[in-house]
Formats: sequence, structure tokens, C-alpha cells
Amino acid sequence: MTDIRIIRCQGPDQLPKLREAGEQGRVDKVVEKVLEAVKNNGDAALFHYEEKFDGVRLESLAVSEQEIGEAVVRTDPAFLDILREAKDNIAAFHEKQKRQGYLMDERPGVVMGQRVIPLDRVGVYVPGGTAYYPSTVLMDIVPARIAGVGEIVMATPPGRDGKVPDDILAAAHVAGVDKIFKIGGSQAIAALCYGTGTVPRVDKIVGPGNIYVATAKRMVYGLVDIDMIAGPSDILVIADDSANPAFVAADMLSQAEHDKLSAAVLVTTSEAMAQAVAKRIREQLEKLSRREIAAQAIERNSAIIVTDTLENAVAISNRIAPEHLEVCTGEPLALLPLIRHAGSVFLGHYAPEALGDYFAGPNHTLPTEGTARFSSPLSVDDFCKRSSFIYYQKEALARISDKITAFAMREGLDAHAKSVTIRMEGLE
Repeated sequence: MTDIRIIRCQGPDQLPKLREAGEQGRVDKVVEKVLEAVKNNGDAALFHYEEKFDGVRLESLAVSEQEIGEAVVRTDPAFLDILREAKDNIAAFHEKQKRQGYLMDERPGVVMGQRVIPLDRVGVYVPGGTAYYPSTVLMDIVPARIAGVGEIVMATPPGRDGKVPDDILAAAHVAGVDKIFKIGGSQAIAALCYGTGTVPRVDKIVGPGNIYVATAKRMVYGLVDIDMIAGPSDILVIADDSANPAFVAADMLSQAEHDKLSAAVLVTTSEAMAQAVAKRIREQLEKLSRREIAAQAIERNSAIIVTDTLENAVAISNRIAPEHLEVCTGEPLALLPLIRHAGSVFLGHYAPEALGDYFAGPNHTLPTEGTARFSSPLSVDDFCKRSSFIYYQKEALARISDKITAFAMREGLDAHAKSVTIRMEGLE
């Protein structure tokens, strides 16, 4: 029988450690070797690692237009309609995120501003393996399209048959991808970073993945940009007596089933709710197809925390900084101003985390493992860069030349000063 811990805690300072320690040291060594091999050997290394790690001997790394077309034809038309509607919802939400540059010309002879420029080429990683995620395809490609990225390249692991699942290819087609490659794991990140004979080098890599993917992204950051280092998924639910314990248990298990390293936490002001949710978790767990994975996540990394007030519940949540935060209380909007650290917030009894995963519109690529303290969900901003510009006429520079010179000399940089004074020589 799988049991979840119940902890009594009056505030964030009393929180015990919730997650088990990972195996990062061993993973680092594996990933370093893969990155070096792909950097030096290109496509040959990719074919080797696909056979070694994904168990498939490929004839080609690229997914052809014919393969995509055939996958779309095989996909259930009703699911295609769902994909299109989800895409529209995601696009409508992300369109609001588009930024415009600006121009400043209030001072005589001076023009300054900022330009917002889409990236030339972006790599999107879509995980596979024990499950596959057409939703991630939409979430990562649609904002890139809205941003105006020049080329979107997707990498995703093939199945043992050497094919990418139809639903993944159909989602990529709906979202508007440019190229797709059958590559998984850290070797995919290496290929997107360094480029190979087949895979083009990208400017930024986005998308979630397992610990090997996350480690590879961390290691290549600086050669390319990345969205975030996403770890195992997590959810935190704040609940009072108004919550339905069956709903809460189902929502906690919805994240526990992702990965044995996932975490599901309930913070409640009700001892009765704590006991009822623990019971429902045991009952619902037995009926899940991924119960072995979910059970490990519940036993190792999850907990029910009982505290005295909803204010303390929010304080505990802010300390944990969850990827997904559900507020299942009688007046959820009243708590929203107190919430500072969460990737995405779901308010009320009828906004389950799965709503955000698939359909509502906000992005589901979110900061994990407490990084919501300082980072944000994937957005249109992730696919753009900003560049400033300055134009000064001669007279405008002359008005402030002495101030720039004084600043430069204060720092002992006389060549900086000279670059201004040389322009002033001979001015009347």
C-alpha cells in the first residue's frame, strides 16, 4: 500500500526536505561524453546513440514531408480538431505577449530606441519514451511562430519502429514546424547546439525533458541560449474545507504519474481534508495505468502539509515555489495577491492543472524545482532578443561632451575620453 506523508507545519521555516536527492553526478559524466561525441562525430554519433539509448537503428534522422502527411491522414479527425482548437487558444493567449520596440526623440538632435528582433533559428525538444506529448509540441512551437522565428527545428525520440508517433507529427503540422528530426535525449540537445551534417545549429533550445536532457541544456548554455533547466514536474494544492478530496487527489496524481522524481504536495488547513485526500490517493492510485511511477513519486517526493491558516498555506507555497499551484478554496481570488512564486496558478475547484496542460491557452512549459522564485513560463519573449540604438547629431554630442569626458577620465579610460574630444576639435 502506498502512503503519503502527513506533516504538521505552522509556517515555511518548519518545512522539512521533501524531495529525494538525485543522481546528478553520474548523469553529468554520461552527458559530457555524449556532447563531446556529437560535437566531434556529428551524424555518426547520433545514429550510434539512437541505437544505444532509444533502441532503434535509423536509416534517416530527418522526418520527411511524406511521413508528416501520412501521419496527419492517419490521425483521428476529431483529435485533429482538438489540436486546432487548442492551438487557437494558445495563440490567442500568447498574442497578448508580443512586445513592440520604442523610439525616443524628445531631445533635439537625439534619437534612441529599442528593437525587438525574433531569433533566426530555434530548436524545440519534445520528450518521448514512457509517454509522448503533442501538447508540448503546441506549447513550444506556437509562441515561436507568433514571435516570428525564422526557422523552427524540432527534435523528438522515435519509437522502436523508427517512427515518430502520429499525434506528435500531427501536432507539429498544426503548429507550423519547419523541420523534424528523430533524435532523443542529450544527443538531441548536442545536435541542436553544435549542428551536424543533417541537423542545423540553432540559436536557442527550448522544451522539457528528463534529467539527461536538462543536464545537456545546462552544459551547452552559453554556446546557445536555453529557456530553462526544467526538472521533474511538481504540483502544490492549497485546500480548505470547501475542496473535494477526490478532486485534490486526482490533481496530485496527475503530476505524480509523469516521473518517479515528480512531486505532489497538498497544503491544507483541515486535518479531515488531509486524511480524506490521503485515502483518495491510495484508492485512485490502484486504477492508474502508470501506478508504479506515480506510487514512487508519492512515497519519495510528496507530502500533505497541515497548517493553521490559509495565509500560512500561501507562505509555505511561496517557499516551495511550485511549478503548478492549485488554489482549491472557497474564495481563491482573495489569495491571488499573496501568491508570489508559482509557475502557473489554477484558481477554484474547476480549474484542474490538466486544463492548463492542454487547452486553456497559458503555456505549460514552466519553471520547476523552486525556480519559479526567479523565472517564468515559456512565452513569446523567449523567442526574441532586444537591441538598442542611438543616433546623435554633432550639436547634440557637443552639449554633453565634457560630461562624457569627465566620466571616462574618472574611470581612467583616456581612450574613451579621446573618442569624444576628437570629435569636438575644431568646433566653434
